[in-house]
Amino acid sequence: MLESNLDAVQLDAWQPTASLNTLHLRARLLCRIRQFFAERQVLEVETPLLSQATVTDKYLQSFQTDYHFANSEQKQTLYLQTSPEFAMKRLLAAGSGAIYQLCKAFRNQGESGHNHNPEFTMLEWYRPGFNHHDLMDEMESLLKIILDCPSAQRFSYAELFQHYLQIDPHQASLELLKQTAHRFKLATENLIPLELEKDDWLNLLMTHCIEPQLPKHPVFIYDFPASQAALARIRPGKPALAERFEVYVQGLELANGFHELSSASEQRQRFKNDLIQREKAGYPLVPIDERLLAALEQGLPDCAGVALGVDRLIMLAAKKNAINEVLSFPIERA
Repeated sequence: MLESNLDAVQLDAWQPTASLNTLHLRARLLCRIRQFFAERQVLEVETPLLSQATVTDKYLQSFQTDYHFANSEQKQTLYLQTSPEFAMKRLLAAGSGAIYQLCKAFRNQGESGHNHNPEFTMLEWYRPGFNHHDLMDEMESLLKIILDCPSAQRFSYAELFQHYLQIDPHQASLELLKQTAHRFKLATENLIPLELEKDDWLNLLMTHCIEPQLPKHPVFIYDFPASQAALARIRPGKPALAERFEVYVQGLELANGFHELSSASEQRQRFKNDLIQREKAGYPLVPIDERLLAALEQGLPDCAGVALGVDRLIMLAAKKNAINEVLSFPIERA
């Protein structure tokens, strides 16, 4: 029999880290979110947390487990989903119409802290007939209801870099990005490996130089570099731009949305490119989601979708400084 390790933990570690008042507020806010979508006739759905495939993005790492078949030595690797996106798009392709989901998501990033927990609650929704600007409008309506906040300011990705760093992120050379990092003393803090690629530098400058200076009220950032499209459409032009947006409130990243890519062939190529990047970075390779690609082949309606971190939203609504204050039991007490 395995011995208990209770003696090794603090005596109060059984208790929740969120107060009961906060848990009551959390329940009310979840109810209000559901009411928001019911009023708009958006269908609530549930999709599997375990899947035979997972996200290929090199910045996202999945938990995995083995399913053991009964009366057999055969087993199958399954992945806890970092987002319900792939399964929800299969529903969209099957004709579901507008849908949303409140669910648990899991990211094995090796970090927990003020704003992170490996297991978290996500709100994800999709709107056929919307583009990313339409979805920003709806996101703003939800934020006003939940946070009682003012209207959001909207900036293009380029406008932010030009305003805060005086560089054009679409045209800047790798050398200029390195010089900018040195100018803000990032390169002297052992934060930067020399082998970073352009998007890595841009992400570093965004998180360490721009995000801390953002206004406290809601900020929407849109039209990202095409190289950061993920699952978003790319709008041709000079430069080509990803029809994607992110949402910040009080400098905290809250949501990530796309005018969704619908081309199966383009999506397959992006998955393959992701796997090349994962291999270069030394991350484990993961299977491409062939069921998603089959759904895209069948036909995904023109739509926009967004994923929002519910725990962070509740942090803001409850005026808490750490994610543990809105969770019953974070990873340290799970």
